Amino acid sequence: MPTDGTGVIQLDPWLEPFAPAIKARYSAYKQARDNIEKWEGSLAKFSEGYKTMGLQVDDNGGVRYREWAPNAVEARLIGDFNQWSHTANPMTKNTFGVWECYVPPASPGVCAIPHDSMVKISMTIPSGAKIDRIPTWITRVTQDLNISPIYDGRFWNPPQDQKYRFKHPRPDVPPEGLKIYEAHVGISSPNMRVTTYKEFETDVLPRIKKLGYNCIQMMAIMEHAYYASFGYQVTNFFAASSRYGTPEELKSLIDRAHELGLTVLLDVVHSHACKNVADGINEFDGTDHLYFHEGGRGRHELWDSRLFNYGHHEVQRFLLSNLRYYMDTYMFDGFRFDGVTSMMYKHHGIGTGFSGGYHEYFGDSVDLEAMVYLMLANAMLHEVYPSVISIAEDVSGMPTLCRPVPEGGVGFDYRLSMAIPDMWIKLLKEVPDDQWEMGNIVHTLTNRRHLEKSVAYAESHDQALVGDKTLAFWLMDKEMYSSFMPLAVRHTSTSKGMSLAIQSTFSCTDEAHCRWMDFPREGNGNSFAHARRQFNLVDDHLLRYKYLWEFDAVMNNLESAYKWLSAPQGYVSLKHEVDKVIVFERAGLLFIFNFHPTQSFTDYRVGVDTPGEYKVILTTDEGRFRGHDRIDVKGRYFTTPMEWNGRKNWLQVYTPSRTALVLGL
Repeated sequence: MPTDGTGVIQLDPWLEPFAPAIKARYSAYKQARDNIEKWEGSLAKFSEGYKTMGLQVDDNGGVRYREWAPNAVEARLIGDFNQWSHTANPMTKNTFGVWECYVPPASPGVCAIPHDSMVKISMTIPSGAKIDRIPTWITRVTQDLNISPIYDGRFWNPPQDQKYRFKHPRPDVPPEGLKIYEAHVGISSPNMRVTTYKEFETDVLPRIKKLGYNCIQMMAIMEHAYYASFGYQVTNFFAASSRYGTPEELKSLIDRAHELGLTVLLDVVHSHACKNVADGINEFDGTDHLYFHEGGRGRHELWDSRLFNYGHHEVQRFLLSNLRYYMDTYMFDGFRFDGVTSMMYKHHGIGTGFSGGYHEYFGDSVDLEAMVYLMLANAMLHEVYPSVISIAEDVSGMPTLCRPVPEGGVGFDYRLSMAIPDMWIKLLKEVPDDQWEMGNIVHTLTNRRHLEKSVAYAESHDQALVGDKTLAFWLMDKEMYSSFMPLAVRHTSTSKGMSLAIQSTFSCTDEAHCRWMDFPREGNGNSFAHARRQFNLVDDHLLRYKYLWEFDAVMNNLESAYKWLSAPQGYVSLKHEVDKVIVFERAGLLFIFNFHPTQSFTDYRVGVDTPGEYKVILTTDEGRFRGHDRIDVKGRYFTTPMEWNGRKNWLQVYTPSRTALVLGL
């Protein structure tokens, strides 16, 4: 393989005209890595900054505090432990702008700073003004609304008997065929309040396991002052959100997930940061350019947030160590990187459409420093943790995003196929189902870069936020309220929803009510009505939601048995625009979809390559899913050795309107 980063061109010759840009990107990565290894020893050691920065307790109970704040001319550690004295614990500054102080133990082995007590750093800036800040590496912050909406930094150092000890190792290898349950702890129960880590561990994890998922993506874990931001306005990067409980309770949750065989990913936000000053990292040392770019380049005009200076050595230390911290301290198994499109381009994707032309990905609009940071992050993660999973949220289609760094790629394992949820919601909102184009559906579902893996969602949580509706509500509408009793007349919308499910993992989203999502905020009277997961609907046997739940479980567990998600790409043999039928083969199975709103077909001939006697593996029309039981699940289908639709054999099936049928040998 070439050593200049052009290995990716061997997989995609169309990249050849952009070889100079690819070489320059890889060269910048190598230069940044060489610089790190020269001054820090290794990339792995560099990413362990969380072990030396912030508040560190030694074996004797002493506390050493280190903080990067080059603009400050004086600094001191203050808190409950010294009655907020500005003279008791002064700090000294080294030539790199790092301040340091040591708080000796109160007595041998006894820490002078009480566990869970409040701390801050107070600094004097060149103007003579004094500013107080929460330490940037703080691992716990809390809010007391009876006093102030501003968060307080806390020294988290529980006694040995209160520290959580992990009992179960993380998986040795990534799961085959990721089936991701996207979860927000705070809105994961029917309760009209914020749900806790312990409640999620006890009540939700068993449901996820039973449903057949093998991976959880945890959202809104990094602390964020504004709950309604969905966790995307991070204020304290090393602090797990205290809304849901303590750090030890989050560790217990992840350990229990590992015991159940579930992989746990963190939705990590390194694309921007909250602009809060009092309880964030913005203007930490009195300047606007410590962790961020100064001026307009350091601000996101749509998100109203700050943008990192990815090319700075200390910013790289902070962000890379942030990844290591969550992997080592909480035993996460990987990350879904939020806002990667915004990171990779100087225009952040604002007002920009991507046609797929390669010139859009290798020009002056690319933020080379951000690309280098992403390459460093993925290289570090995959070298230190061989089983790690990294997923990029990118809507631009950046080539090489999911190829290894040594080849010249950016190093992610998966990218999100964001066009798929956009397609489903657009079809449901704008196009009558008798006008759906089968070719467009197939193209959207299969349009991905060769040898770059992707994760497909049926719907994005963004689409279910207030102002729009979930797929479930688009399908059912008012029937959700009047026709979900088992004795009510069956409506085709339910069958339609389940037929979509086999390809698109349709179900009521985890994020909230089955209608739409809306976090408590001033505009809705701080209501939790639409910020909760209504498992009570599934558990109520007088309602039909249990049938959708059952289908989700059966579909996921069947995938675990047949592994079609990790199988080689399928072969689509039919996209019939008049009949509204799609047929494809994958993992030795034959999938037959009838999207027609009114027409069922008897003795419908479909092609299949492998001859034999086929049986029903799954049909969305089964009674256990509240279907009409129009297909005999014990039926047998025999192939005829005659070419049909480009396949060597054919067989005939009965395919009812708005159903899906899966056959196998």
